[in-house]
Order: sequence, then structure tokens, then C-alpha cells
Amino acid sequence: MDIALPTSLVWSGAEASATVRASRAATIIDNAAYFAAAREAMLAARHSVLLLGWGFDPRTVLIREGADDGWPRQLGAFLDALAQRRPEVAVRLLIWDMAWPIAAANSFFPQRARRWFDERRVRLVLDGSVPAGASHHQKLLIVDGSLAFCGGGDFMANRWDTAAHADGKVRRRLPSGGHYRPRHEVMLMVEGAAAEALDRLARERWRRATGEILQPAPEGSSCWPSSVRAEAVDARITVARTDPYAPGGGVRVIERAYAAAIESARRLLYLENQYFTAQAVGEMLARRLAEPAGPQIVVLTSCRGGGGTDKLTMDPARDALIARLRQADRYGRFHVYAPLTSRGVAVDVHSKVMIVDDRILSVGSANLNNRSFGYDTECDVAIHAPDGPRGQPVRRMIAAARDRLLGHFLGASPRALDETLASDADLAALLASLDRGENPRVAPMREVAPGPLRSWIARWHLGDPMSPGDAWRPWRRPASGGPAVLADPQRRHHRQMV
Repeated sequence: MDIALPTSLVWSGAEASATVRASRAATIIDNAAYFAAAREAMLAARHSVLLLGWGFDPRTVLIREGADDGWPRQLGAFLDALAQRRPEVAVRLLIWDMAWPIAAANSFFPQRARRWFDERRVRLVLDGSVPAGASHHQKLLIVDGSLAFCGGGDFMANRWDTAAHADGKVRRRLPSGGHYRPRHEVMLMVEGAAAEALDRLARERWRRATGEILQPAPEGSSCWPSSVRAEAVDARITVARTDPYAPGGGVRVIERAYAAAIESARRLLYLENQYFTAQAVGEMLARRLAEPAGPQIVVLTSCRGGGGTDKLTMDPARDALIARLRQADRYGRFHVYAPLTSRGVAVDVHSKVMIVDDRILSVGSANLNNRSFGYDTECDVAIHAPDGPRGQPVRRMIAAARDRLLGHFLGASPRALDETLASDADLAALLASLDRGENPRVAPMREVAPGPLRSWIARWHLGDPMSPGDAWRPWRRPASGGPAVLADPQRRHHRQMV
């Protein structure tokens, strides 16, 4: 079953999404690989580098090993050198004007980042065009208008990690000398018309923020990094956004895309996400769990929030949603896990991935929380495999991406996982068998028993607004209820969303 999405390429208005083709596409797991691939692609640029980000730190180290190629390894110095040595390459950075409490936790970056650059060579603009409390959360890197990276990754000093998530702390070091926890990220890299569509989106954001109209890059040679193997060719891609502040009434296409994808799942729905609090997603999943022959639902997420605000607001709502869905899971098909290193250290999951059977692979910036569906700006891209023989190559690619993701968490080869899942389609059973070892790499999520404060925060989704209209009026949000409420398809909010 294909997802029907609007095909408009006009990035303002309520129907802002795109269905296009990617001449090549590949998933990139974890930021050591992403930063290296981005650096290689930017070195091939001949016209432009355009970055949209939530955060930005010029002290970010892009590569930490390998021979010296004469180019800086630190992001800020690299971009400045690129613009100086190749003045024909326009380097533009559009970063959210981060709220000061969040910026303080990030050494007051990106606000301090302007000092790193000569504005005549590298133009950095802080975009504050959203109301207080909302954020620009889209993460896009466009090179020459023909190659695009989309996902959850930001160029920040505490983001680099390898797929091994090794326990040694030496390489996960902050500029201050401190260390940070293991971190998991996923990006999707696309070339061709899909990249051009993302380029149009990014140029429209730039226009809204600065008033400057950027012309598309002229056609030229490929910037595809040689270190990345293409996993799909001529693939059907959908681009979807959340942008409640767009002209024409705002955009909530990502919410609709999740609804259609979850509804279409036949055998397996696999979700990786930093958060798991969205009421709309809870209602969709509860409906599928009520079906006697519905799909297995497997969620991988962080065992705890990454900061004090997340622990206070997102963790209680996540635990409450998990508890309600477990109560609604009458057929035993709902499973939530948190990944660990080989020594049992929690891995921070920052990816935003959805895999539906072997037919849909979605990667983007949108979290599974309320604000990503209707309050912050977001961008997701998804690969769709057509039914029948024509879709077989793409289905193999999606299954391989699933096996790579699971394999890197479990320390197992993708081939071994593919063979196991080919004979036993129950992914949850496989995870359960692997988390019982001496050094389990995944562990079932354990909810914290709710006290009065946690219950109140979770009930009204404090810190997680659904739209600009309820941002500072939590009483306008539908209060979270128990499993009977979640499973009721007649709820007003559910009817509006679908």
C-alpha cells in the first residue's frame, strides 16, 4: 500500500510536501560516518553549501583519524578554509536562534559561533522567526543543490560517535576536556530530484529568515562521497514537513504521514526515537494493538532524558504512554527497549527513524512528541517500495537498513539478523532472546512509578505543546487518559488528526 501525499513543491501553504525520485540514496548510521561523509561532500562543492540546523558549534571535530589531507578537521576552521580557498562556493548557515537556557547548556553556542567566521566568506544567520518556546528543528545539509543530508544530526561538539558506541571515553571528548555519553544518530543522504526538493525547502527557509532569494545551483558534477555506498537507485522519496508558521495556515504533513504509515503496517512497525510522548502516535498504536492480527510494534528509545528539562517533562509523559500502551496490548505485540553499550552504559538515542515492514523507511528531524507534529519546524524524508516485483530492490534496501540498525545495537552482523528474521519474523522475540545474555545490548524499558508531580506533568504534557494555540495554555490540550481513552477511535483529537 502506497502512502498518498500531496505532490506540491510549493513550500508555503497547507499542502507543502513532495513526492520525487532520488537517483541514489543511502542511510548513514551515527555521526562519525555522517561528519566524514559531509566533509567529503563539501570538499567536492563547486557552487554552494547550505546548512539548516537546530544547533551549531564550530568547534565540532569532523574526523578524528586518518591521514592529513591539508584541510582542517574542526568544522569552523574547515568551512572558513573552504570559503577562502574556493571563493566561488557560497557557504550559508541558517541556525535556530537558540533560547538562552538551552544555549547556556551548550556553552552559549550557536550565538558565539559568529566570531569564528569572516562574514565576507561564511554567512551565519540565527533564525528567531518562531514564537518563544518553539524551535526551528529541521536539520538539512545541501551541497550544490544536488546532494542532501536529512535526519536528526546537528554539528555540535557532543554529537560525534561511532557505530560501535565503545565504552572508552577518550574519543567522546568535549572541547572543555569533559566527556559525554554514547550517542546514536541516523541520516538519509539523497541525490537527484529528491535533493533538489530539499534544496528548494532550505532556500525558502533562507528567504523567510533573511529576505534574500537564492538562485538554484547550476547543474554540475556529483558531490556524492566515495566513502558511502548507494543503497538504492531511482527510489521514490516523499518529503514532509511540520511548519505551523508557514504562510497559508501552517503545515502538519509529518503527522499525517505517520498516521498513514502506522495504519498501513502489516507485520512490523519499528520506531527509533529520542522521545516517545506524542498523544496522536499513542492513539494510532493503541488502535493497531487492539487488532487480533495487527503488526508487531518495537520501539527503541533512550532510557532517560538527556538533560534536566527532558527528565522533568518528557520522561514522565513517555513512561505514562508506555504504561497505557502496555495495558492496551492485549495480544502481547508491544515492546520498548533502550540500547546499552557492552558494559551496560545507556546509549542516548537521538535518531528519528520509522520502518514499516520492508516497504517504508522514514528518517528525519521529527521526534515522536507533540511539538514535532504541530509546534516546531521539522523535515522528514521517506523511501517507499512499490508493491510487486518492481519494488523488490527497494524492499531489500529497507530490510538491509533495518538489519544494519539492529546489528549495530546488538553486536550482530546484518547477514545473521537477516537470516534469523527470514526464518522467524518476530523481531520482538529476537530482541528478547538477545537481551538475556551476560552483557545485554538492549534492555526492556522500565517505567518509573508515577508520583503526583510526574502524573500531573504527564497528564497535561507540560513542555510538549501540540500547537501554537496551546503553547502557554496547557489546559487547552486534551488531557492524557488511560488505555480505554487511547483506544477509542472516536476521540475528537484522533478524528481531526486522521
